[in-house]
Amino acid sequence: MTDFSSVYAALRRRSRGQYALLAGCCFFSVLLITAYVCVMRAPTVLAVLPEGGDSRKQVMMIFALAAVGCAVFTTYAAGLFFREKSRETGVFLALGATRAQLRRELFRELAVLAFGACAAGAALGAPLAWLLWQVFRLFVADSAEMALTFDPRAMLLALAFCLYVAAVLFLLGGRSVARTDVIDVVHESHKSEPIRAVPRWYGWGGILLLCVGGFLGYQVPSFCVLVLHWYAPEGLTAIFYLPALAGLYMILLHTVVNGWGRRRHRYRDLIATSMMKFQGRQTVRSMLVMTLLIAGAYFASFYAPMLGVNAMLSYDARPADYAYHWRADQDIPQEDEVRALAEQYGVTLTSWTQAGMARLAVDGYASVEHEGSLGVTWEEEYRERLCSDLFLSESAYTALTGEPLDLAPGEIAGVMDAQGEGQGVFGGTATLVTNCATGETWPVTTVEPLRNDLLFGRFVLDDGDYARMTAGLPADWRETQVFFNVQNCADTYDFAGALFNEIVDRSDPAVALFDAWDPVVREQEIAQNGYYWCDPEYLEENGLEAIDYAQRDSSDFRLYWQYMPQFRVLDKADFVRTMAVFLVLFIFIAVVCFAAVFVIAFTRCATIALLNRQVYDDLRRLGAPDAYLRRSARGQVSRVFLVPALTGTGLIYAFYTMILYFNGDPAGISPGEAAGMLACLAIIAAVSLLQYAVYRLTLRRVCKTLSIG
Repeated sequence: MTDFSSVYAALRRRSRGQYALLAGCCFFSVLLITAYVCVMRAPTVLAVLPEGGDSRKQVMMIFALAAVGCAVFTTYAAGLFFREKSRETGVFLALGATRAQLRRELFRELAVLAFGACAAGAALGAPLAWLLWQVFRLFVADSAEMALTFDPRAMLLALAFCLYVAAVLFLLGGRSVARTDVIDVVHESHKSEPIRAVPRWYGWGGILLLCVGGFLGYQVPSFCVLVLHWYAPEGLTAIFYLPALAGLYMILLHTVVNGWGRRRHRYRDLIATSMMKFQGRQTVRSMLVMTLLIAGAYFASFYAPMLGVNAMLSYDARPADYAYHWRADQDIPQEDEVRALAEQYGVTLTSWTQAGMARLAVDGYASVEHEGSLGVTWEEEYRERLCSDLFLSESAYTALTGEPLDLAPGEIAGVMDAQGEGQGVFGGTATLVTNCATGETWPVTTVEPLRNDLLFGRFVLDDGDYARMTAGLPADWRETQVFFNVQNCADTYDFAGALFNEIVDRSDPAVALFDAWDPVVREQEIAQNGYYWCDPEYLEENGLEAIDYAQRDSSDFRLYWQYMPQFRVLDKADFVRTMAVFLVLFIFIAVVCFAAVFVIAFTRCATIALLNRQVYDDLRRLGAPDAYLRRSARGQVSRVFLVPALTGTGLIYAFYTMILYFNGDPAGISPGEAAGMLACLAIIAAVSLLQYAVYRLTLRRVCKTLSIG
């Protein structure tokens, strides 16, 4: 070795494990973030996640958690690398090397490491996302719209994260060389980051802050909209979650320093506990990141069981096997045609009921928005024609449902879902009804609402009122509703598919409409703006997806076509295919987050073993048996795994329960939601078994590093 560079290279070869650890952490972080953004911004996903919808917000929220977690993880790994490298830096300085020389050599190797790790992670992120997506298509759900396509612009987010990783490496590397005290630099790797005494009230105080922060963070946005009539800027209300974050940190501090039990053998694990305290800040940081990622992963994991269980229970609870409705100007299969088709498929109809409906305008309060210096505010404005709804006569309602009904003239009853809720889209009240063809109006009184899933969103009138109010309506303002039952419904899938296709084939373009399309709202929007955003022509002109009969198996068609039939056997059998993109997306997110948790936990435990190897060697020389050393190592590793798992799981389960409770109208948890939460417990049990397997693998690795037999 004849020059400084060759000496530096020789030391680098001796420390290849540290370089490999840092490169692996950077590579893994970039890989996960790239895979996530490729799927999150894929046209396949964006096509089914409505702009501003809850699903897209959930995806963005979990991405933020994953990005923060990977960023903190990478920063921690870089800090650990430079701590371990500080000794050789100090020796070079003591031997007369200049900081310029050290900086030049360090930055050269950091450039190679950052470029190699980040480029490999970014290059393999999209293939990883595609591979996982195909696996999920094979084993979870598949449909024609599941073909995954990528948007190259998604790589800009991955590039931004790569730049962050490179900036962290160069910033921390430059700071490590800029240290002036050689002795401090030499001993940097031996310094610990202990936690000072933590009061015991931190535990219960942290739990209180966690509960308060979670409640405020969830309720404040609704308070701003409903009470203050103010749409707070995006992200502003997120600051109310900060007490929850502080409470979580306090809980983890208390757990690491004090523990939660006053054990009888408090001195038995004194050494293991003390070692945890001496690396306490690093440990708590890792636990905090893991807790947040576990919470995000479970939040995504709960989507499938909650959606699936609720849907299946609602399908089983429907009062009729088959239900469909059509506009009076359409040539849709009638009873004789349906019976003939059923005969072809060997299906026997056991009942048939049909009744007329009419579309009338109802009054109500519209939300009028105003731009202001503090953002968007809104106020209520009364309108005699707010929107339109479908109306049935009381005799038609009784014929369809078998429920006797006796409304007085001037009374109307809204039909809520089976739980008595409006699902945030139907108020079930009105004081004025208008026939839009004649312009005649009638004041009405709303009575106790009815409950029926298949007629949800309709109103029921007295027979005499119905005849008067619907007189003169043209065919495109009238509809027919059909309910029928069959023998052995579960065996009629082929018939259901044939009838569904027949209905779609015989529907003309005039009814290729989203369920949000409303003729009354359309008239007002055109008068005010010159266009209606829900018209098929407007959607096509602006490059947006419209209802397309050729895409009858797509999620958009099955979920949002205004005249989509409700066939029990078809809906149950095709549920997974219809919701395939949603289900696979959230499963993908959960897998990415849990993978990050496992890698962070494994890396942190391996780091604890490396930092404490000398302590374990000293204990062995003092006569400590392998059983004691193994118990000590197990105590540290188990705490790294167990505390975030329990905290993150309990946190998100309680938060999810709160969301379900307050989302109800009235507040409460429905039987379907309760069944879904039980299914979520099964998910937790399965993931916990996987976590235990990773814990056992990590413990075995730590014991091998510490030479514990």
